[in-house]
Amino acid sequence: MKFIDDNSRRKRKREIVESDVLSFDTNFDPLEETTIVMIDRCTNAFYIETYILAEKLISLSTIDVPLDPIEQAEYRANRGIVEDHSAFVKMKEDAKDGRTFSNLVAEYNLEFDEDFPLKIIGGQHRFIAIKEAFEEDEINNYHNVKVYFALDNNQRLDVQLISNTNIATSSDLLDRMFETLKGPELRDWCQKVGLLEKDQDFADKKQRTSQITVRLARSFIMSYLDGRKFKKKKYDNVNPIPIIAKTGGLDEKWEQIRNKEKNLWTDQDLIKAGRQYAKLHAKQKEYYEKKRKKNLEYANKALNYAILASWAYIAGVLQNNPTRLKRHYDLAIIKNIDPLNSPALAKGRHKTDPENYRGLGTRTDKKERGRLSEVFYLQAEKGGGISKPVVDLGVKKYHAKLANIEVMEAEKKLD
Repeated sequence: MKFIDDNSRRKRKREIVESDVLSFDTNFDPLEETTIVMIDRCTNAFYIETYILAEKLISLSTIDVPLDPIEQAEYRANRGIVEDHSAFVKMKEDAKDGRTFSNLVAEYNLEFDEDFPLKIIGGQHRFIAIKEAFEEDEINNYHNVKVYFALDNNQRLDVQLISNTNIATSSDLLDRMFETLKGPELRDWCQKVGLLEKDQDFADKKQRTSQITVRLARSFIMSYLDGRKFKKKKYDNVNPIPIIAKTGGLDEKWEQIRNKEKNLWTDQDLIKAGRQYAKLHAKQKEYYEKKRKKNLEYANKALNYAILASWAYIAGVLQNNPTRLKRHYDLAIIKNIDPLNSPALAKGRHKTDPENYRGLGTRTDKKERGRLSEVFYLQAEKGGGISKPVVDLGVKKYHAKLANIEVMEAEKKLD
């Protein structure tokens, strides 16, 4: 064994790695006679590049890998397998034709799931292709694997990120990984209010499904807290811009909220808002699932970024007005129609809209969020649900408010 590392301060870590590498050699019998241990100077993580026989690889490896195996072992870092993707289908065919694969990325770790000491972090589709080729056609080639040793959580996150970062990688998966490393609080909160089912993790990619993403959950909380800053009189003179969280990287605003907002996860008003929105989403989904001709876009309308953020924003605005807040929450119990009245929203438009505009709840820009905020705010004035007149008036009120704000700003310049 040879270490490409001359830093004596890492002596203790090297001793651990040396022991793990010897264990790895015993278990996997790699092709190379001499194992060269490298170090990633960016994170000081130790790794080797090696070739492993398919038989050994599949019998002692797993793609069911947690990001935080100690505190959150039940939640996964890898994105799900895309069974019907054409590239994956071709990959499996190539494996059965004897293809040798490269660039699988793994962590050798005996501290959890000892039956499968090699945890596949990157290349899970290639791993499945190798596995099926061996089990179905006895194809037993050597394959190239980059194996890391003795990772801490920060190093593990870094390896997960670089292994899953490519043009096709969902930013929602990256969000989930970052949030998982920070702790389970956001996921626990979503499970508590019903936006996630018990033991369910965030979606790794936003699609037309009922599973919420990290970005949606962050957007809900951020918009609610931002709306709570305004009381009725002040709100009448403010341009409503509910917040949609950033994705795929650091969101400084969310980090500030997560670190500095007191009682964030135990705020009873926020918890109630979350529960009411979960009911709204469930009712919307239930209504369209019962229809003979299902409409997935309408069924999951409550997970539209602009709708979710605007509803949460107005819930925050109305916190000091229990009567109107109740009407806002009662959207979830409107009978004989979907709570969001998707057909009415689809017809909502302004004379300034382009011809290709498909109605409210189809875009995510600031104007869309502002209009939806006015619709929710107006609905809460009398209750009764969202109707075409409410949608039309809400859109007009938004544009009238912007014009009024512009006049007030011009008047200030004269003072």
